[in-house]
Amino acid sequence: MKRFWTRQIQAQIDISAEPEAVWRALTELDRYPDWNPFIRKASGVIEVGRKLSVSLHVPRGMRMRLRTKLLVVDPVKEMRWIGHALIPGLFDGEHAFMIQKMEPTKTGFLQTETFSGLLVPLLGRYIADGALRGFEVMNQALKKRVENDL
Repeated sequence: MKRFWTRQIQAQIDISAEPEAVWRALTELDRYPDWNPFIRKASGVIEVGRKLSVSLHVPRGMRMRLRTKLLVVDPVKEMRWIGHALIPGLFDGEHAFMIQKMEPTKTGFLQTETFSGLLVPLLGRYIADGALRGFEVMNQALKKRVENDL
């Protein structure tokens, strides 16, 4: 399906830890309430094709519950899912977490989201701005979580 209306956001941070530590924190879904201010809850099995239940708290914004489908699970490198608002094609979000080893104990962490669908021209900017703030606070919290666990 060709996507006519899209909007992409991303936020990156460097973390003073090995990629395995970042991956471990990212995939311990049951620990999200302890440290993650953006994705307050997440549950499910981290395996391609499986569904995750995700509760988002957008800073100074709304709260959303999503059922996402995992598209990519490449341990210590990438996890990617897609979620839909109501029905596919109306307002979809493909979210990726990417981990890259930069130095022996330095890791780059990148979150991206590509919004697509019929409602993107109407809601895209509002939702993308809130999501970007969420990415930034989550990235900072992930950095603190991983670096303090060392």
